[in-house]
Amino acid sequence: MKRIFVLLIALALLPLAALAQESQADFLRRYNNLAERVGPSGVGIETLLNKWEAAYPEDPQQMLARFSFCFSRCRTSRVVELDRDRYLGQPPLLPMTDSLGKKHNYFEVYEYDDDLFAEANAAIGKAISAKPWRLDYRFARIDALIAYEKEKPEMALQELCALADKNYKEKPVWEFEGLDGVTQEQFKAFMQDYCAAIFRIGSDASALAFKTLSEHMLTYCKEDPLFLDNLGSYHLIRKENKKALQYYDKVLKKHPGDMTALRNCLLLARTTKDRKLEKKYLQLMARNGETEQDRASAQARLDAYR
Repeated sequence: MKRIFVLLIALALLPLAALAQESQADFLRRYNNLAERVGPSGVGIETLLNKWEAAYPEDPQQMLARFSFCFSRCRTSRVVELDRDRYLGQPPLLPMTDSLGKKHNYFEVYEYDDDLFAEANAAIGKAISAKPWRLDYRFARIDALIAYEKEKPEMALQELCALADKNYKEKPVWEFEGLDGVTQEQFKAFMQDYCAAIFRIGSDASALAFKTLSEHMLTYCKEDPLFLDNLGSYHLIRKENKKALQYYDKVLKKHPGDMTALRNCLLLARTTKDRKLEKKYLQLMARNGETEQDRASAQARLDAYR
C-alpha cells in the first residue's frame, strides 16, 4: 500500500518535473511555432510568455517575444480619408474620384495605445540591457519608435544620435542576427538607411530630423559623400537651391561620379530652366556617369544643345 501511495505521488509530480526540465530553447521553439500560426499576439501567446518569463526571467529571447506581443497589441489600423497625395511616404491605399472629378485619397492609418507601447518599449529595453552589443535589438526599438511617432520622429532621432555616439566613442563589437559581426561600413550603411527612412516620411519635422541625423553622422564621418548628399537633398526640397548646390558640388569635387549629386543637380537645373547650369552637370555626367547609358544620354543631350 505504501509503495502504491509513493507511486501515485511520483505520477502526480511528473508534469511539474517535465515543466522544470523545459529549456530556454524549448520555450523559444514553442513560441516560434505558435507565433507562426496565430501571430505575435494571438491566442495562447500571452500564457506561454508568462510561463516562459516565470521559468527564465533573464532570457533575452523571452524579452524580445514580449516586446513583439506588446507592440502588436498596442496598434490598430483604420482606413481614413486624408487631403494629401502621400502619408508617411506611402501612396493612398484607395485613391478615388467622385462624380464631380474631386479626388479622395484613403490611407491605412495606425493608432497606438500609449500604455501598451510603454510596455513594449520596456521589454525591448530589458533585452538591450541584457545584450548591450546586439545591434538588431537596438534597431527593433528604433523601428518601433519611428512607427509610433509617425510624422514627428523625435525619440527615434535621439536614439539614433545616441547610437552613433556609442559606436564611434566606445567602438563596441556589435552583434547582429544573421551577420558575422558588423563592420564600420555596414554600421554607416545602416545609419544611411535610417536617414532615408526618415526622409521618406515627408513631413517638415521628419525633414529636420533627416538633416540633424546627417549632420550628426558628419561629425564622425568627415565629409562623407552619403551624408553631404543628404544635406544637399534637404536644401533641395526646401528650394534653397544655392545651398543645395554647395553641398553637391563639395561631393562632386572629390567624387565626380557620385550619381545622387549628379542627378539632383541636373534635376535642379532643369526645374529652374538654367541651361548653363544643366550643361555643366551634363558634362560631368557624360564623363563620369555610372553606366554607359548614363554617359551616352548626357552626351546626347549636350549634343542637342549645340
